[in-house]
Amino acid sequence: MISTPRLLAISDLHVRHPENREIVERLQPENDGDWLLVAGDVGEFMADVEWTLRLLSERYAKVVWAPGNHELWTPAEDPVRLRGEARYRHIVEFCRSLGVVTPEDPYLVWRGAGGPVTVAPLFIGYDYTFRPQGTTTMEQALDHADEAGVVCTDEWLLHPDPYPSREAWCAARIAETERRLAGRDPELATVLVNHYPLVRDPTFVLRYPEFALWCGTERTAKWHQRFNAAVMVYGHLHIPRSTCYDGVPFEEVSLGYPREWGRREGPPPRPRAVLPEGPPTA
Repeated sequence: MISTPRLLAISDLHVRHPENREIVERLQPENDGDWLLVAGDVGEFMADVEWTLRLLSERYAKVVWAPGNHELWTPAEDPVRLRGEARYRHIVEFCRSLGVVTPEDPYLVWRGAGGPVTVAPLFIGYDYTFRPQGTTTMEQALDHADEAGVVCTDEWLLHPDPYPSREAWCAARIAETERRLAGRDPELATVLVNHYPLVRDPTFVLRYPEFALWCGTERTAKWHQRFNAAVMVYGHLHIPRSTCYDGVPFEEVSLGYPREWGRREGPPPRPRAVLPEGPPTA
């Protein structure tokens, strides 16, 4: 048992895969006071999202969730046919019934080791501004990606209703999130939790660089400085690692698909301590 509670983080659990579901079933805090930040992509089917968040909320002192793109999909096989904003709000209400904190709830303050800091789960989205070299418009960028054979499944399953486009939804989320963050306690540093990295730099290691189109927005490039981040937590890329930009640690905390973590040396990724910093939990 770890003597000091920690702020832990993980993302991209993708529990539709049996191997990942088994890993989630075994997750346990190492201190009764541990918090768990879940940076999106729990699963695609509503039943899987609900199963996972309920399980984690029963084990950790507090669970904080930020949505990924997969939770917002509307797969043809899912009995829950909600789309876009309605799907997101449905998950938010379910989280509230469990005491899981969402981007729509008041920010909590972590007062354990490394604190006090404001823990801010974000829902930003993307707007196709992480464009391939040589392209200057969204249309050019999407055509380039299509020619390269790299098109995110979001184009078919992530509906922006009632917004006219995913980039319009992203713009609305940016405006709302800026308002929320501006109203936080300015004396406290923040832990920013978003499915996508707030800067483009982490996408430069992608095997298929065109995929960066679906990985964030240039409009958040300075948020880690502007909102005094002690650490920025993200997932989505399925490349777990620690980097640093402008003196701020960025933690990619994804589990990813079995075909990805299965070919790496060592055990699959576990929740990572982001405050106080430390190795992934056993």
